[in-house]
Parts: sequence; structure tokens; C-alpha cells
Amino acid sequence: MNKPLIVITGASSGFGAEIAKIFNQAGYPELLLGRRVEKIQALPLNFENVMIESVDVTNQAQFKTAIDHAEAKFGPVDLLFNNAGVMLLGNVTTQSPTEWQTMLDTNVMGVLNGTQIVLPSMLECEHGTIINMSSLAGKKTFVNHAAYVASKFGVHGLSETIREEVSGKNVRISMVAPGAAELLTHVTDQNALVDYGEWKKSMGGITMDPKHVAESVKFIYDMPQAVNIRELAIAATRQDS
Repeated sequence: MNKPLIVITGASSGFGAEIAKIFNQAGYPELLLGRRVEKIQALPLNFENVMIESVDVTNQAQFKTAIDHAEAKFGPVDLLFNNAGVMLLGNVTTQSPTEWQTMLDTNVMGVLNGTQIVLPSMLECEHGTIINMSSLAGKKTFVNHAAYVASKFGVHGLSETIREEVSGKNVRISMVAPGAAELLTHVTDQNALVDYGEWKKSMGGITMDPKHVAESVKFIYDMPQAVNIRELAIAATRQDS
């Protein structure tokens, strides 16, 4: 029996890349989306049933075109993993509003765009799963994270709202909320970077291996359609907050 289509945004690195690997190893056809397609092409995957598209998730038309192409080949999306996200730390007194907007556009609008694209067919067939990548910063506050926290609280809020709206149609909306991981490649606030580094050192230098987040996503998806793990919070044991 052919397995259904899995769509992963932000698939070029970090959590998205590990999730792409784990579903690829399990034999699922995949649509892998990211802005750096060369990084996706370099992943250790069997590309026989993999489509790769350069997509900005804030552009819904572009996003939808990519999904339409994949569905024409592999059939309807059964899992959308809204993973694309941006984490730009900075203090609200000095951080550029452009960075706030980038996080809100990618972390919130990107999730809403993907959800709106795939939900109609899931509701029609009363089957399907959307898993949104949130963060512990969607549950609690962290210094120098104001706009990022705002975006991830938004992911938590929209996910639970939509879950309530679609639960009667047997469609699952779930969230994964990881703790500290290496997502700081674009941070421009050096003080925030230093503070984050000191916090990491206080935990023994430990951040979480993305492969364990990928295993958690697979665990959520592998549950029967009648079972929805609504939220899974996961972090390094030594993380204190």
C-alpha cells in the first residue's frame, strides 16, 4: 500500500531536516520546502519519492503551487509539518521592527498560509494531520525574546483554535514545543547572543539534538487518526526554564 504525502516546511536544516530524514527512511513520499534548496539536496535522503521546491511560506500563492504539484504526483497531503521559523533575539528597546515583522510573518503567517491550503481536502476526507512547530517560548517568557515569544504564543493560540474548529471532522492539529536548540544564526543583537551563551553554559552547554524532536513528531503522527496528542513539550533535561 502506498504511503501518503508528507509536506515539511523549513526542511533545509535543524528540526525540518531531521524530520525529512525520519519520514524518508519510513518510505513516505515527501514535499520538502525551503529557501535553500541546495541544502535540502545535500541531505542524506533517498530522493526517489521526494519533491523539493524553493518556497517562501509567507507567499501563499507560491506555497499552494508547490503543494498542488506534489499532490498531482503523490495524492493528497496527509501530514503538513509547519516547521519554517525564524528566531531573532533582541531587547525590545533596541531591536529593529523589521526583525519583529520577519518573525511574525514567517512564524505566524507562514503557519496560517500552509494550514489554509491543506485543510479543505483534509476536512472533505475527514483525515489528516497538521503539526505546528512552536517552542517553549510559546508557553512562557524568556528575556530578549519579546517578539519571538509573541510569535510563538500566536502559534499556540491559532493551533488550539483551529483544533477546536476541525476536531469534529476527525482532522488533527498538534504542536511540538521544543526547548533550547541552535537557531541563532541570524541574531544581530550581540548582547542577546552573549546572554544566551551564558544561559547555555549554566545548563552544562547542553541544547537538544533535533533528531529527538523528529522522533517526537513521528510519534505524534503514528498515533491512530482517532488520537490527537495536542501538544508535546520537549527539552534537554538540564534546561532549567
